[in-house]
Amino acid sequence: MSAERPSLPPVRLNSEAELARDALAAPLFVRAVRLARWAGPDTRVGAGGELVEAQLPAAAEHLGLPADEDGAAYASEAWRLAVDTGLLDVTDPEEEDAEGTASAGENLGLLTGGSPQDVLSIWLDGLDAVHADATAPVLDDFADLVGEDGSVDFDALDWDPEAEAEFLDGVLGNLYLLTLADNGAGEGPIPLPALAASMIVPDDMGEPTDDILEQVSEAMMRLDDQFRLLEPIGIVEYRPVDEALMVEEGDAPVDTVGGDEDDVTRYGMVKLTPLGLYGVRARMLEAGVDAPAVGDLAGKGADTLLDGIAHYPESAARAEVELWLAGYADGAVSAATELLAAARGADEGGPLRRLHCQQALALAGPEAEPAVRAVLGDQELGGLARVWLAEHGAADVPAPPEDMIFWLAIDTIAAQLDADGELDELQGLIEGLSAQHSGFFDEVWRVDHPATADVLEAMGRLHRDKKAAKDARKAAFRARSRAGH
Repeated sequence: MSAERPSLPPVRLNSEAELARDALAAPLFVRAVRLARWAGPDTRVGAGGELVEAQLPAAAEHLGLPADEDGAAYASEAWRLAVDTGLLDVTDPEEEDAEGTASAGENLGLLTGGSPQDVLSIWLDGLDAVHADATAPVLDDFADLVGEDGSVDFDALDWDPEAEAEFLDGVLGNLYLLTLADNGAGEGPIPLPALAASMIVPDDMGEPTDDILEQVSEAMMRLDDQFRLLEPIGIVEYRPVDEALMVEEGDAPVDTVGGDEDDVTRYGMVKLTPLGLYGVRARMLEAGVDAPAVGDLAGKGADTLLDGIAHYPESAARAEVELWLAGYADGAVSAATELLAAARGADEGGPLRRLHCQQALALAGPEAEPAVRAVLGDQELGGLARVWLAEHGAADVPAPPEDMIFWLAIDTIAAQLDADGELDELQGLIEGLSAQHSGFFDEVWRVDHPATADVLEAMGRLHRDKKAAKDARKAAFRARSRAGH
């Protein structure tokens, strides 16, 4: 059976040390740490663990924030994060209307005395807290929700917390995918309208309806608020929607389609940071999403490596193999021996494993030669061994028997068909291999390879020479008849 394709391409993350430094530099995290160190025996805390209002001006002043409502709001936000991440321990008041106290939490010491993983674990708790804030209901008319008995009618909010969280996670997931697109070429900022549309507009819709456009506009404005909240924790770089584009009533953009590139940037631009890639991936892994990262396979067996990189983009596969080889303690010969053993097999995924084995051996260097020579007589590996030796300029490479030439041709094409490569490259390979031997299609159907008939049928579809394509289809028929299918 062919290797199962991961649902997402592999991400190349910065080192944990670099990511931890980024986490410690995130503006909101910096403020939370400063407040955790500032808090003392005289710091007064409300029943919910919040800093009491009378203390907010002093907290804002300590953070270098203005002594106004905005400064107080930023200080309150940083305090909540310090509590949520265990940088601060708060004790609830013993009596109603009394005040609690605050002291340094256990996690505060880990920021300087712990490992990068400790820092990132604390930061991820902070990301969860900010994510929860970003998906909380917007309470413009909170007074209208409070009943005479003081209870809050949350049903009147028309707010579904799970749906809100799912929508934001979907947006972050799309942003993650766009960042990894085209082998990492999609690393520029994404226009907010495009991101909102990716969640709202059905894939099969031609011209969006007015209703869909209105939904996109509403989603944009919600995302604008959310990204403003998420940026200070360090996961995105965000250019907000230009407020001059807002309509007086309804607070929606005047127009979210059309216009030149300069206009598009005024509707908001967002980009995941390296720390954001790490954070979004961590949330996806927690949700059970298969989100591989380059380096995941280091230290694993060669069989796990070759299956794992089966559908990786070329540059990611190369980086993964280099990390695997660098961590292999027993030397190039042992590594090559394990790779070659893992490449064997008549299963559907075998050809692609052998292709990646050949590419991995190219990175193993000339020291791998003894292991490669040891498989020259092997039907499945002898062909790729000869290719490797020839490419490394080795002497005394025995000529392959004819049946091995044909077997290698079928195996190579089967691997490329499974790899979903470029059509032009595949056609070039097919035409090149079939032209190397006169009477190729008269002989190749006899090859004892599980993919022979399938490969010949593909050659019949893809070969640009009509006679050769017809010969390939005939050979495919003979191969199926021979196999009893």
